Amino acid sequence: MTDERRTGTGAAGGTTVAETVAAREMSRFDAIYDQPDPRAYFQALGPLGYRTPGHAQRVFRRLGAALSPGTSEPLTMLDLCCSYGINAALLNHEVTLDELYEHYTSREAAAMSTAELIDRDREFFLARRRSDQVRVVGLDSAPRAVAYGRAVGLLAEGFAENLEEAPPSPALRRAVREVRLITVTGGSSFLSRRTFRPLLCAARGPVWVAAFVLRTSSYDDIAGCLAGFGLATERTATTFTQRRFTDDAERRYAVDAVTAAGLDPAVKECEGSFHTALHLSRPTSDVVMTPLDTLVP
Repeated sequence: MTDERRTGTGAAGGTTVAETVAAREMSRFDAIYDQPDPRAYFQALGPLGYRTPGHAQRVFRRLGAALSPGTSEPLTMLDLCCSYGINAALLNHEVTLDELYEHYTSREAAAMSTAELIDRDREFFLARRRSDQVRVVGLDSAPRAVAYGRAVGLLAEGFAENLEEAPPSPALRRAVREVRLITVTGGSSFLSRRTFRPLLCAARGPVWVAAFVLRTSSYDDIAGCLAGFGLATERTATTFTQRRFTDDAERRYAVDAVTAAGLDPAVKECEGSFHTALHLSRPTSDVVMTPLDTLVP
């Protein structure tokens, strides 16, 4: 998922000023997030060079290895705003983001029904399954997208719930018990402590939270919530391109928002693309033992 879907509310329970501005200035892609299959998602975002899941693939594999060194039991990861299970596809299979763009925008894919695409995807991913797989639980407010990730076998469990609007179901709470890593590659702009607090409460052990956050957005509310659970948040100095702007209005919005946040848009947003920074939240002891620069390629 990207940050262009309007599903969340602010920390105070209503839409924040920043979210109102973002909704007005950023192009909206609502229609691509809850289709029966991912074809529209890749067709819309491919021409804009959307790259965040590809960046996350490398980072999440390193985080998974750091959290489960030398263990045979698969790590359990919760992917927030999971959409069709794209992060799970990249994490657990020998496939690149560019190959997924080609896979879902090909003439062969265009001619298929959703049922046929599901059958093809099951075989496609099964043949590329990695031995060091992570058990991925998906959470997203889009029921058809989550259902696709489950049907194809990308998500071990999937939940179509919006925790900004309602508490997690008992089934979701049970699924989160063994989670060690929570990930977000898009949508953090529209999440708040309302989503994170019940998830951290449900987890039995210490959890790491890794979020790719647009530089146009603030992560302070979420980081403050995580601090209440003993997690210290670090932000990478390195940034990651998200996607190209759709028009000059988006560029102006991004440059103004980044500047207002006290950041420098030169050679980043000024060059025509949104950028994200990785925010990693961990217990203080883990921060000391494993420096952030050893985990981020």
